[in-house]
Amino acid sequence: MNASFYSGARGMITEQDKLNVISNNVANVNTVGFRSKSSVFMDLMYYNMHSQDRVTTGTGVRMQHTNTDYSSNGVTAAAEGGFNFAILDQEGFFMLRNQVTNEITYTRAGNFSLSLHNDGYFYLLSDAKKYVLDGNGNPIRYVNGELTGRPGVFAFANMNGMESVGSTEFSPVPKNGNPIRVDNANVLEGYLELSNTDMAQEMSDTVIASRAYTYALKMVQTSDEIEQTVNGLRS
Repeated sequence: MNASFYSGARGMITEQDKLNVISNNVANVNTVGFRSKSSVFMDLMYYNMHSQDRVTTGTGVRMQHTNTDYSSNGVTAAAEGGFNFAILDQEGFFMLRNQVTNEITYTRAGNFSLSLHNDGYFYLLSDAKKYVLDGNGNPIRYVNGELTGRPGVFAFANMNGMESVGSTEFSPVPKNGNPIRVDNANVLEGYLELSNTDMAQEMSDTVIASRAYTYALKMVQTSDEIEQTVNGLRS
C-alpha cells in the first residue's frame, strides 16, 4: 500500500513541476529573446517485491532537468526607440559582461539602451544593465552620435547544458567549449526577436499534465482508503 501511495504522491509532485515549467513558458510569451523549456523525467529506484514471481516495480518518477529550446521561430517585431537588434540566424548570441563581476553571459534579447557612466561616455547596455560587447569583446560606446561598433554575435559548437541566468541569459559550462565569433551573422537593426514559446503546444501540455496530476491524486486517495480499510479490519 505504501508503495502505491508514495508513487502517486511522487507523481503529483512531478506533474506540478512540469506545470511550473509550462507556466514559466506561457508567462514569457511576450518576453524578448526568451527561450522555452521542457521537462525531462527519470524513473526512481526499482526494487524486487518479495514474491514468487519476483515482480519488478518502481517508486515513481521525478523531474531530472529541463531542456532549453534554442531554436528561433523567425518572428521579429519592429521596435521604436532605443537601440534594438535581432539575430536572424538560428544560432548565435549577443555577448554581455556584468559591470561589477565581469561575468560573461549570452542572450538573444537585443533590446539595448544607452547609459552615461562616470568616465563621461555613454555605453550600450542590455535590459539587465550589462555591457553589450562587440565582436572583439569590448564594451560598445556611443561617441559623436554613433556606436563605436556593432553587437558581436557568438555561437557554440555544443549548446546543451548551458545554464540559465535570469529569463533570457545563458552562461556556458565547460562542455560547451569556447565561444565562436560569427563574422557574417545576419543582425537586423531596429527589430527585436520574440519569444519562441509555442502557445498551442503549451496548452496541449497543460491539459496532459493536469490529467496526469488528477490520476496521481486519485491513486493517493485510493491507496489511503485501502489502508484505512485494512487497518479497520485488523482492529
